[in-house]
Amino acid sequence: MELTGTKIIAADTATVWAHLNNPETLKACIPGCEDLTGSPETGFAATVKQKVGPVKATFHGEVTLENVVPGTSYTIVGEGKGGVAGFAKGGADVTLRAVDEGCELTYNATAKVGGKLAQLGSRIIGGFARKMADQFFDNFQAVVEGPPD
Repeated sequence: MELTGTKIIAADTATVWAHLNNPETLKACIPGCEDLTGSPETGFAATVKQKVGPVKATFHGEVTLENVVPGTSYTIVGEGKGGVAGFAKGGADVTLRAVDEGCELTYNATAKVGGKLAQLGSRIIGGFARKMADQFFDNFQAVVEGPPD
């Protein structure tokens, strides 16, 4: 499945880039994230609890950054295992561009699931993936922009 989206964030590109590489920001933005450790240089390890349809699982995953162009773009690649629930793996190309309103963040992601998750059907999985992406980027925008004045 593929997901694409664009967000305009009211901050400069350098600030958005710093947050995209900050483990504390990422932990706060990933829905269901219980733990996130690591760094952009070595990769991140995460524990995320989620319920997808009738399947509840705790996923343990690892994420690495590739094709890094500092301040502009990177490819995030990861895989998570949820025991009997199955697995999820995929990647996303993330690009930043300065615009009059601040920074335009664009992502193009692909995801693949297996195990019990795959048995739920593409409609449920696709809806869940879209919801997770929307929640992450809404949370990310809120963290970067800070509370309203």
